[in-house]
Amino acid sequence: MEGSAFVTLASGKTDSDGRCTNLLAAEPRLEAGTYKVIFNTGEYFEKDERDTFYPVVEIIFHLAKPDEHYHIPLLLSPWSYTTYRGS
Repeated sequence: MEGSAFVTLASGKTDSDGRCTNLLAAEPRLEAGTYKVIFNTGEYFEKDERDTFYPVVEIIFHLAKPDEHYHIPLLLSPWSYTTYRGS
C-alpha cells in the first residue's frame, strides 16, 4: 500500500493444490505494511459451470515482521469463504 492506494506487486494462478507457490520472487523484498491479495473466485467456479455468491475475494492484511513466513489460506465454497493466518 502506498499512501491510501494499493499497488500491484505480482499476479499468478493457483496450482492443482490451490497454491500460488511462486507468487512473490525474492525481489522486491516486502516491507512492513498493509497488503491486499485478490482471489478471482468467479473464474474458478465458472470453469466448472457453477454459480458463486462471491466472484471476487479481497483479503487485506498487515505484515508487522516481513521476515517471518506468512501463509494466507482461503477456504472457499460457492456460498461462503473464510481465511486466517496459517503457519
